[in-house]
Amino acid sequence: MLFERSAGAVIFRRRNTKVEYLLLHYPSGHWDFVKGNIERGEDELETLRREAFEEAGIKDLRIINGFRERIEYYYRREKTLVHKEVVFHLAETKQSEVRLSEEHLDAKWLTYRDAVEKLTYSNAKNLLRKANKLIEEKLGDQPG
Repeated sequence: MLFERSAGAVIFRRRNTKVEYLLLHYPSGHWDFVKGNIERGEDELETLRREAFEEAGIKDLRIINGFRERIEYYYRREKTLVHKEVVFHLAETKQSEVRLSEEHLDAKWLTYRDAVEKLTYSNAKNLLRKANKLIEEKLGDQPG
């Protein structure tokens, strides 16, 4: 069995009085957050900043303290079982234009309710619920 470590971000922006979350459409068909493998010499935050730029063209990120969530899952790469651990942070951007990488099919800024509906996996939905709760409590913003 292989072990992979990745880092990602629940990226949000404020638009008028609403909060919107960035979701990416992956070629395998699922919708998820920005994430990628931690490269040698990188820490989690360096990885999520690099991935946000590579996958969505987003450079302007402000990491929100108090949010660090870890998810684990297993998948098969050909015949090999892979144990994957992904650590997510919460990040705000003022940038609204997304420059999609060739790795993805689409990107959308969605309100909380729409994002919960669009996300494919339950662990991502739970992650979004926790992020949204922190935004409401810490930043005083209302969900979309």
